[in-house]
Amino acid sequence: MQQIVDLFHKAGVFHIATVDGDQPRVRPFGLAMLFEDRLYFTTANRKSFYKQLQKNPNVEISAMIDENSWLRLEGKAVFDGSTAAKKRAFEVYPGFQEMYQSPENPIFEVFYLDKPSATLYSLTEEAKKIL
Repeated sequence: MQQIVDLFHKAGVFHIATVDGDQPRVRPFGLAMLFEDRLYFTTANRKSFYKQLQKNPNVEISAMIDENSWLRLEGKAVFDGSTAAKKRAFEVYPGFQEMYQSPENPIFEVFYLDKPSATLYSLTEEAKKIL
């Protein structure tokens, strides 16, 4: 899992795809974190992203690692209402303090990927399953 977090950090920005009815939706994200050996992400429950995950928790994530390689990760979003997970997000990204003021803010949500699967792709080499 740490390798995946490191790849997301190297990419800087990655994109998460959800489904809205029969329409795919893709959004840029910048925070991926490890907590209790799970890969976590954050959002706000007022966003359409959150509502889409409530209806269909399946996601696919893509991150361009360098000019020749990218990571594709898929899994099922599971929301975690624990204060411990939210506090960890505030530790990893201090900017949440300004956005949400507190990990207990009822708008702030964290989720992890259940049964994640990750593959590293390359323009010059065979795809390599890493999780």
